[in-house]
Amino acid sequence: MTSQAKYFLSSRAAKCGVTAALLLCLVLLAVSVACSNDSKAAPTKQEITIDPNLLTIDHPELFQTVKVESRDLPTELNANGTIQPDVNKTIRVTSLGSGRVVDLKVRLGDYVNKGQELLVISSPDLAGAMGEYHKASADEALAAQALDRAQLLYSRGALAHKDLEVAENAGAKAKSDQKTAESRLRVLGGDPARPSTMIELRAPVAGTIVEQNVAGFEGIKSLDNTPNLFTIADLSSVWVVCDVYENDLGDVHIGDPAEVRLNAFSDRVFKGTVSDISRVLDPNTRSAKVRIVLGNSDGAFRPGMFAVATFRSRKQKPHLVVPATAIMRLQDKDWVFRKESANSFRRLEVQTSGLPGGLQQIEHGAKAGDELVANALAFSTAASEQGK
Repeated sequence: MTSQAKYFLSSRAAKCGVTAALLLCLVLLAVSVACSNDSKAAPTKQEITIDPNLLTIDHPELFQTVKVESRDLPTELNANGTIQPDVNKTIRVTSLGSGRVVDLKVRLGDYVNKGQELLVISSPDLAGAMGEYHKASADEALAAQALDRAQLLYSRGALAHKDLEVAENAGAKAKSDQKTAESRLRVLGGDPARPSTMIELRAPVAGTIVEQNVAGFEGIKSLDNTPNLFTIADLSSVWVVCDVYENDLGDVHIGDPAEVRLNAFSDRVFKGTVSDISRVLDPNTRSAKVRIVLGNSDGAFRPGMFAVATFRSRKQKPHLVVPATAIMRLQDKDWVFRKESANSFRRLEVQTSGLPGGLQQIEHGAKAGDELVANALAFSTAASEQGK
């Protein structure tokens, strides 16, 4: 073999060896990448998630539990309202004569008796009515004298019968005019026996002045252009008028018992009954007026007082109830602790409403038969101490 042939063969063998080495490196690199991806796809350690609402207690026997019960109770509804006078016992006082106030006797909030003087008005209307009455009285007296004279002459044959009839007719008209003038005078507040131009306006009923629209020395216009001067209300009984929304009207009926609480007497509860439910809804608030009548013999209730009425229907419905101690108030929310196992309890958010007798109604968040911790606050405190 020549030297050139040997060189060619050695050169070719070297090239084949380099190519083989490169292929081996690529295969090893591919195997390494595949193994790396497989190791990422199959984690060697499982992740653990902790439920913050699931609590474990070392000594659960220290905490008693109660079950959520379903009881038939009346539906309870709260509504805001105000104290108002009974309109059937409310009188608006006006003056039929115009003029100017010269003496104001009473003020807003005063109690007045029937016939008590309220104010004095200097009235030109009364002066005119008094003048007409005196004129009518004079005409009636003159007509009466003429009639007496005509009757005397007729009895002696000195007067015709038709002339007697004319005198009788004039006398009757004069008497009628006098009575009309007297009636108008009395309507305006005058007294024929005491000639005066002053109207003494008096209370038509006994009660409390709940509205006043006149002040001293103020002019009073005619009846059709002025509001009532006073409003007098008998406050021996008052109304509590509440707004009940449309979707709650089905739970309120006439005759249902109601409890009323007032800001002025926060420690007292007043009993009443529903006496009327409006047939018309307020189009703006979509609510109806519900009326409760309360006795007010001591005068404690004043018109305008804010009230909260609690209605309890006579028809009973099932409600979920638990003792109030089973509810914990935290961050403006209500919570309970439901038993899950021997020493595990789950914290649940619930919606509640108050009931008499130390009970709470659960409206949402729990169901009948759930076993809850009886003292939620003590349980929460113990769980917090254990977690430290």
